[in-house]
Amino acid sequence: MAAAGRPGIPANGQHLGVTEPISIAGPTEMDCIKTRELEKFLVSAGLYESQEEAVQREEVLGCLDQIVKSWVKQISRNKGFNEQLVQESNAKIFTFGSYRLGVHGPGADIDTLCVGPHYATREEDFFMELHSILAGKEEVTELHPVPDAHVPVMKFKFNGISIDLLYARLSLWAIPDDLDISQEAILRNVDEQSVRSLNGCRVTDQILRLVPNIQHFRTTLRCLKLWAKRRGVYSNVTGFLGGVNWALLVARICQLYPNAVPSMLVSRFFRVYTQWRWPNPVMLCSIDEGTLGLPVWDPRKNPRDRTHQMPIITPAYPCMNSSYNVSNSTLRVMTEEFQRGNDVCESLETVKSDWSALFEVYPFFEVYKNYLQIDITANDDNDLRRWKGWVESRLRQLTLKIERHTYGLLQCHPHPNEFVDTSRKGHHCAFFMGLQRKQGTPQQEGQQFDIRATVDEFRHSVNMYMNWKPGMDLYVCHVRRKQIPAYVFPNCVRPARPPRPAGLAGRPGSGSGTRTQPAQLQKTGSNTSATDDDVDDRTTEGLEGETLRLAKRRQESVPDEVKPLKRGGLVRADNGLGAERPSPPHLEPAQCPAPVASGIQTVLAEEAAFQAVTGGPRVGDYVQADDELDVVDEGFGTTNGVSALAKGGIASEPLDLELDEIGRGESTGAMSFSSPQASSFQTGNLDELESTMRVGPTGTKPSPELQRKPLIRLSKTLTPATRPNAGALDVF
Repeated sequence: MAAAGRPGIPANGQHLGVTEPISIAGPTEMDCIKTRELEKFLVSAGLYESQEEAVQREEVLGCLDQIVKSWVKQISRNKGFNEQLVQESNAKIFTFGSYRLGVHGPGADIDTLCVGPHYATREEDFFMELHSILAGKEEVTELHPVPDAHVPVMKFKFNGISIDLLYARLSLWAIPDDLDISQEAILRNVDEQSVRSLNGCRVTDQILRLVPNIQHFRTTLRCLKLWAKRRGVYSNVTGFLGGVNWALLVARICQLYPNAVPSMLVSRFFRVYTQWRWPNPVMLCSIDEGTLGLPVWDPRKNPRDRTHQMPIITPAYPCMNSSYNVSNSTLRVMTEEFQRGNDVCESLETVKSDWSALFEVYPFFEVYKNYLQIDITANDDNDLRRWKGWVESRLRQLTLKIERHTYGLLQCHPHPNEFVDTSRKGHHCAFFMGLQRKQGTPQQEGQQFDIRATVDEFRHSVNMYMNWKPGMDLYVCHVRRKQIPAYVFPNCVRPARPPRPAGLAGRPGSGSGTRTQPAQLQKTGSNTSATDDDVDDRTTEGLEGETLRLAKRRQESVPDEVKPLKRGGLVRADNGLGAERPSPPHLEPAQCPAPVASGIQTVLAEEAAFQAVTGGPRVGDYVQADDELDVVDEGFGTTNGVSALAKGGIASEPLDLELDEIGRGESTGAMSFSSPQASSFQTGNLDELESTMRVGPTGTKPSPELQRKPLIRLSKTLTPATRPNAGALDVF
């Protein structure tokens, strides 16, 4: 145990987190140099806002606070309260998310929460009265209420600053200006939507309380968020991780290395999570079961919690899994990226590369040979925004269903962003998914995956959008790598594909050093199947994997905690909550502290601590295979008890196609899905702290004799005159 009062450790000598730190060693002179280089890189990347924009944000928040205070007094008068109660009525604005954590950048939105008294209702007073007040303000533009979201929100711009405003209705007659929403009692007699809205602020504040050095945490989190966006793994809605997830992962590393500087924390981040035994949960503190009876994450009691792939538990009551969206496929992608990040950081330690190597943009459209393209259209911008949000929220279900229906043999990699063809008229955008066979599985000649029913189920799920309007259409098609439209590339220029060096294949950082490419396409009679024996595909496309390869990964991953330690220094920690608007690091250059004279743990002790943190019993060990749930779609708002998942889809006969026709510059095929005008489902945006657990694939694989030979099948567009009502899904 560290001595009491040591920098980075609480004064009482107790550690932060559910385990003791892996190492309390401080930085060396080289670590301080690397930290200054990292801070300089982050500044050059434009991650810090100007002083003028920071002041503008504070002014906007001040104006918004005055507006809600005036709003609640107006409500009090409308309800006939006497003048004394009117004057005592109050509402208060809180911030959370990246702004509260102090890691926001230029142009970022501000997540805000309005806390009001119990008589100020959400449906009438917030979404009608306050909406009317905001609509009358010249400063307010793009006002868009979303009352049916899982966490109801009002989106708008105030003097050009994007605002996401939530509302929590407390069981109080008056809201004091010094209200502390971190107390559990604040949740008493509060409706479920208010609990979800309050959770964002409560989690953010708890994160800041549980890290030993807030400034180091902020710098490290800025770095990892930029890395995640560049590498295509920053998106909660598509099954990757969002802002709060990355904040929790970084905070845990800060707890495990309380005296490390940002360059060390980035390196340890990749080292720890490369070897983490998922689904072991990442937790900043013990789970508090509370006294209010609210459900908390507990795989021992809740069967749904046992199916979560990558549990990252929020530290505020009610504790929940903030990463329930992660699937087998997206976890695989993130694990490979952790390995790649670890490789780059190892090369940085030997001064073989600079920080820019870590942030190279992931070449998504060069890695796979087969892709799904999902095009959506609408009649105007407002319809497209709503339609796109709904379809995007359903893409994760398509990934889960493909995994489930192919028994995990066909893996999906969704791109987290949408793309727009600026040369095309109308209101539209497109999403893409990479497809490949599961790495290491035996391949059979002519093996196919039939996902026609899967796409049908996806269509039915999307069709249940209750606010569908004419013009809201969905098109799904299969495209090969050489058919990817040019508008997805920077400046609409397709990058050249240099010849592949001998033996080069796969994605850097994959578990075995190589990556099995998607199944190749080969004609088989009147159908077109996907195999890995397509000679024509290899000779015409040349490259089968990523064209660039970073430093070769070591055969055995050995953490630095097992290596001989270098003497370093300890960094003093700031244990306060800190300001919401930190100064850029170039204004406060990192100083290398004096060397540590004593107190560093032994190598063997650090190795044992590392294994204790990254290993231990798996969550899956708590449940037998036959106890797992066979559920893919959970937690959607319904009326009349109708399930949001339409099983089976509409049966249709395959339309045989020669994919060589698609590969010669012709328009790629798509199947048009038009939504019905009636549906029993509410629309809603997914929130990073959503309490309703959506269940991922169970991983239960049937016995070999029960498996049918899988196929890959997709669709090609028919002309309007020949398109059947149900559509046709063709051989992939």
